[in-house]
Parts: sequence; structure tokens; C-alpha cells
Amino acid sequence: MDGAGQTQMRSTCPYCGVGCGVLLRPDGQGGLEVRGDPDHPANLGRLCSKGSALGETLGHDQRLLTPQVDGQAAPWDSTLQLVADRFSQTIADHGPDSVAFYVSGQLLTEDYYVANKLMKGFVGSANIDTNSRLCMASSVAGHKRAFGTDTVPGTYEDLEQADLIVLVGSNLAWCHPVLYQRVLAARKARGTKIVVIDPRRTASCDGADLHLALQPGSDVALFNRLLCDIAQSDVLDRDFLNHTTGFETALETAAQDDPSVTGLSEEDIAAFSALWLGHEKVVTIYSQGVNQSTSGSDKVNAILNCHLASGRIGKPGCGPFSVTGQPNAMGGREVGGLANMLACHLDLENPDHRTAVRDFWQAPTIPDAPGLKAVDMFRAVGDGRIKALWIIHTNPAVSMPDADKVRDAIANCPFTVVSDITAQTDTARLANVLLPATGWAEKEGTVTNSDRTISRQRTVLPAPGQARPDWDILAEVGRRMGFARAFDYASAAEIFREYAALSGVTAQFGRDFDISAQAQISDRDYADLPPQRWPLTAQRKGGRFFADGGFFHSDGKARILPVTWRPPAEQTRPRYPYRLNTGRLRDQWHTMTRTALSPRLSAHLPEPFLDIHPEDALAEGINAADLVQVKSRTGSCILRARLTDTVARGQVFAPMHWTGETAPSARIDALVAAMTDPVSGQPESKAAVVSVSRYAAAWYGFAVSRDALAPNSDYWALARTHGGYRAELAGATAPEDWEAEARRLFAAPEAEAIQLQDAARGSARIVLHEAGQLVGALFVAASPVAVMRDYLVTLPAGDPGAMLSGKPPVDMPNPGPVLCSCFGVGVNTILSAIETQGLLTVEAIGAALGAGTNCGSCKPELADLLRSVDQREAAE
Repeated sequence: MDGAGQTQMRSTCPYCGVGCGVLLRPDGQGGLEVRGDPDHPANLGRLCSKGSALGETLGHDQRLLTPQVDGQAAPWDSTLQLVADRFSQTIADHGPDSVAFYVSGQLLTEDYYVANKLMKGFVGSANIDTNSRLCMASSVAGHKRAFGTDTVPGTYEDLEQADLIVLVGSNLAWCHPVLYQRVLAARKARGTKIVVIDPRRTASCDGADLHLALQPGSDVALFNRLLCDIAQSDVLDRDFLNHTTGFETALETAAQDDPSVTGLSEEDIAAFSALWLGHEKVVTIYSQGVNQSTSGSDKVNAILNCHLASGRIGKPGCGPFSVTGQPNAMGGREVGGLANMLACHLDLENPDHRTAVRDFWQAPTIPDAPGLKAVDMFRAVGDGRIKALWIIHTNPAVSMPDADKVRDAIANCPFTVVSDITAQTDTARLANVLLPATGWAEKEGTVTNSDRTISRQRTVLPAPGQARPDWDILAEVGRRMGFARAFDYASAAEIFREYAALSGVTAQFGRDFDISAQAQISDRDYADLPPQRWPLTAQRKGGRFFADGGFFHSDGKARILPVTWRPPAEQTRPRYPYRLNTGRLRDQWHTMTRTALSPRLSAHLPEPFLDIHPEDALAEGINAADLVQVKSRTGSCILRARLTDTVARGQVFAPMHWTGETAPSARIDALVAAMTDPVSGQPESKAAVVSVSRYAAAWYGFAVSRDALAPNSDYWALARTHGGYRAELAGATAPEDWEAEARRLFAAPEAEAIQLQDAARGSARIVLHEAGQLVGALFVAASPVAVMRDYLVTLPAGDPGAMLSGKPPVDMPNPGPVLCSCFGVGVNTILSAIETQGLLTVEAIGAALGAGTNCGSCKPELADLLRSVDQREAAE
């Protein structure tokens, strides 16, 4: 209960792997009030813009509320029987490897456990993989090669205790903003130095002492150079080397790499080494820029080598730190959700491990070989080897590399089941069977964050319609397939107890993961379970690993591996001269199933774009705000050009969030070839090669609407607003009748029209209204439309006729594009305050307007705005 006497529930944010605690309170209208939990160790009350907007993402208008079979509503009973029968018959006809599950870090650990048990223990195949394969598989492989298990050695507290923090392939400021604020707080409190290693200048560089804009894929060469420098300094920890093997071989191999392939100057490389060697407490945080590579596993081991050689691991303020991209990527790894793993960090190919898990589950069999990893799984779907597929809470028709081919494979699969919260995803539209699952605020279970902290997600809202928990759906199918006893679960707590008990059994093998202290947890204690970091045993609770050795190879020693730089799999050439980097935006999440529902999250960057260096744009005849066509050998996209020197010449960047639901021409993974790391199976999503050219649009449009739009142009991008929707539009051929097109677009054939058209200039402005209330407005021009979008999206309030100008009335301020999503503060509002109030610092802007005072992830942009004002004033 809170102070007002209303129920307040502790839960966990469903976005990134930081695992922030949230306090949730129903607002009485089907939504939630959300704030950070000050007692949760991950965030201590802070939330990022996405977490703060969670209450805006719960609308039921897009929820899947009933099972569907071939597009028609169907009862649960017959639908689940159909799923069980089709999977059973496929297995009987073609063997267990003819079926597959593709699951997600959006699953809770209890869901994940049941899915893994069903596939590996009772179907008898290891064909279960997860979208974590696209996220953290290289980190898993690197950990296992070095440590013997997939162990994250450190804790979040190390961020406050480090003297130097190195961010490698991690835009922490945007992708893990709460952790980044902890880093900045440490810098303020104790002078922590920050190095960013990233080909692109990101928001994380704003607080950095050194930015190393290395060539894509060259991280191994840089860290091999660092290893050589460690070996020649007193930082080399010869005592700790007794806990390792392979150092001399790794050093010899490292010395053969040429650091010049990084593209960095000798001065910058030396400065990095000096910082690393000169600060005893070093944390190296790495993420997708390391993992999403055909040499991702080697990159991870190159980083681990440096920490092992210096003994900077497992001690306060020291260690390599993999930050995960999803809320339960770690939990999925713990239960063996990857195709090459068993539950509790055991090895699928170890017969003793298989026997232990099989006996505990009383399962008929455990497969003795890894299943198909994500990329190979969808190849097998495409060539017919997999004939029944179950996809749970993920959107591979958009997010997989070579996405067009994956989309076609799913469409042609004989039997596809999709469990999700909505039918409106690219993947769900391809399914034979849709199963309505509960969403995050309706779920009961646990998740594990990036520093091994297990937290509860709790039910705070009733499940809408006929939605059911994922574990319940999976268990019921398991029972109907003939495995009633093994899947006779009544609650998530019961599953958690079984899972904890299994970890105690597998502890006999001396592995890291053990939560056996929770094997007898009561339902009441499970309901009240506070955040706890594993291991959780009678002897140990949480803590760090490896300060005194104790690794998990058979000899108890870590492996320092010889690794060599390899370039990205695809090389630039005249036809495809640009290297494409992909990544996340500050305010969006994956394929926007949730975040696109929030108007304030959509306001910051509402349209897909391509960042390109101004000199490259000039060479290609591209101007700011032009549309550009980006092509690779696997696909094509149309994106809005942003000219910026945050990317180097020859490199371009595009976000990965847009889908067939929000911008069909911007499905960025259609451009990414399905090249994978040979060890981890993780695809190379940040180094595709592409061509870039100006898109020859005959017309450009901008539209605002009260209701959902129905675009059908060559290019369109749709976003929510507080008043309805907004859309960017363009096409190679203009419609013959713009008024008719507007009526079709807004589904308003009878609305009154106010319009201005100039056929000679190719321009049109059409406002449709009913009884003085705006239905929609369409602005068309022969070049990118020049209207004040941030004023127009505040409508449909006001006089429809006044909209024709595309500008606000003189007495109405135009806030400009939203910069601070947490508080909805626009660029023009900030610029006005800077000039009229004499604001000189980011802190002063925060005090005056609130911008940057919640999650802080917009602070780098505020700093850029201040610099732009200073430069303008200096020029004047």
C-alpha cells in the first residue's frame, strides 16, 4: 500500500537487461502509474524514458484477445489440441528435428524453463533457440571458452568503484541509460575516467575522456595491442597467471596483429593503453558492437584476455562486464534456452550432464547434439527440414538477418504457431495459429538481469480477453502431447521450485549456477521474493566470481586464448561501397510492439533514417532530408537522410526498429546478410555493405490524422501522436486526384474538404473535417514538405481551416521537435530558454525546464544544443 491507501506493486521493467525495479499502481482506467523503485539495487529509483512511459503502452486496442486459427477466432480447447496434434504428427512422420521453437528474452524464466524442458526433454530435439542468439551468444561463447561457464564475474556496484570504465561497442547512454547515469555519478563523485570504443560518435561519447573511432570489426587488434602492452608493464599479474593457461601462446599471437588495421593513430592507441595501465580498477563494459560480429567470440576473448593477464577480475571495481539487451536474456541462458545448452549452465554434449537432467525430469531422452541456432533454424524452415514452428514473443520476420528470406520461409512453413500479445506484427500475420499471451504487467515470474540479480515480475493488471501465461500454454500443449505428469504445473512458483531443485542436482558438477537455496520456497515467499543475485545456496549468496581463481574448467584454470583480428565477412566494393552499422534508438525498443504505442516515445525520432557523412552525401548528390535508397545483395530500404559527422566517411548508420506495420520500406535487417560467428552462431548485424543513392521521389507528403491511416505509397512511416497519428509519405508516381487520395488515406469519403492545390508546382494541402473537427490533413510537395510538424501533431484541436498554412498562429509558441521524451520538452523551448534566461549548462536547463533530470539520456543532446548556440554566437 502507498500513502494514499492504494495498492502499489513492486515489479521489474520489461525492456533492457539492466533489470530496473518499478512501482506499479493501477490508475482505475485500465492503465498504470509507473515510477522507479528506490529500493531495487539495479536502478535505485531511476527509470529511463522507456520505463517511465510504460503506463502508455498498455492499450488493448491492438491486443490479441482470443486464439485464432487461419485468421478466425477459435476456442482454447480445440486450438491447443490442434497445436499438440500437429506437432505430434510431424514428429511421428519426420522425427523430432522436424519441429522447432524460437523463443525470446521477453519470456520469464519460468516460461523459458517449460519451453526448454518440453523441447529437449520430451520432444527430444535441441531445436529451441532464442532471439538472445542475436544479442549475447558471442558473450556466452567467450565466457565458456575462458571461464568454463557462462559467468558474468562482476556486479553493478563495480561501476561506482572503478577508476576507469571502458565502453566497447556499447552506446550505454541510450541503450542502458540507468547504468550510464551510475557511471556519470561515479565520474562526478570520484573522477572515474571513461573511454568509448565505437566506430560511431554516440551519446555515450559526451562524457568520455577518450573516444576511439576504430574501424568496424577491428576490436581484436586493439585489445591484442593492449595485451602486449600489459605484458611489458608491471600491470602483468604473474601470481594470477597461475590460475590461467595459454598466456604465452596468446601473447605470441597478439604480437602478430597489426594495430594499424583499427585506423587509429599511434597516439590514440598509446593514450588508451596508458589509461588502462595507469588505473588499477578497470571495468570493460561491452555489448552488441562486440557480439554482433563474425568474430564476436574472439572479440570477447580478446577483452577477457586483458583482464585475466592483469588479474583485474572479480575484485571491486574490476572486470569484464557484458550488458545484455533484453530483460531476461540471462534467465534464458540459465535455463538452457539456447540450442547448444542444457539447463543450469550444463553442456548438452556431456553425457553425464544429459543423464542428470534426464533423470531429474524423468524424461524419455535428451538430444546428444546441439540443435539449430537461429540463422540455421530459419534456413531449415525455408528448405523444408523444419515443418512445424512455434515462435514466442519475438518478430523474426523483421529482426533476423536476411529478413525478407526469413519472412518468406515462415510464410511457407506448413504449420506455424505464434504466441504474442498482438496479432499486428510482421511475424504474427504469417501464422496458422495465434495464441494470446499475457503481457508484462499481467505476468507472474522471475527475470535475471545483467549482473545475475533475479527479480520478480508481478501481476498488477488482469489478463485481457482470453490471454494466458506462456508457461501455462506450453504446459497444456505438453500434457496434450502425452506428457501429463511432467507438465502438471499449477503456478509459476511451482516451476521456480523445480528449477531451483534442478540447479542443486547439477551443482554436483561444480558449475557456477546454483539457486538451490530456493528449492523449497513457499508460495508466500515466492510472492514476496526480493531481488537477489545468484548463486543462492546454503553457503553463498551473490557476490563476485574469480578474484582468487576458481574457474570452471576441469583443472580450475581460466583459458587465455590466442585470437587474431579478422575483418568483417563482407567487404566493401564499388557496387556496395558503404559499411552499414545498425543499432537502437534512445526511446524505442526492438520492433516497437510496445514503444510505438506511446506518443511521447514516438516524438523524439518518429521516422526511420540513415546517418551519412556530409562529404559522402555530397558525392552521392544527397541533401539533408532527402529520401535515400539503401541496397545490399539481400534487400533494399528507403530511409530519410541525416547528414552528420557522427559517422566516418564510408560508414552509414540506421536504426533497427521499423517494421511492415510502421514503415515497410525501412526493415533494416533485410539489408543484413546472414553471416555468423563460427563459434557462437551470432550474426554480423553491424557490418553489412550497401550502396546509397538519392531516392527519386515524384512527390513527398506529410499527414496528421485523428484515426489510423491507410498509406499505400512507396515510402511511408507511421507514428502515434497525442491527438492521433502522423505519417511521412513519398512515391515515385503521384496520384491523379489528391483530394481523392486524402479521402482514401483518412477513410473519410464524406468529410468536408478545405484545400489549396497548385498543379504547376506539384503541391497540395488538403484538410478534411467533420462538424469543425479535424479528421486529417495532407501536405504534398515536389520536395520534402516544409511544415511545422511539431505544431501540426498537437491537433486535431483548433480551427481546421487554420491548418492550411502548416504553421502555428503568431501567438502560439512552437516547441519544436521533442528532445526530452520524459517531460516532452522541445528543441525550440530549450533554445528560447537558453537565450532568454541565459542558461549556460545542462544542469541549468534541467533546473529551468526539467529536461534531462529524469533518466538523463538526453543530456548529450542538450550539451550539443548548448555548443551549437555558442558556435552561432561566436560566428556572429
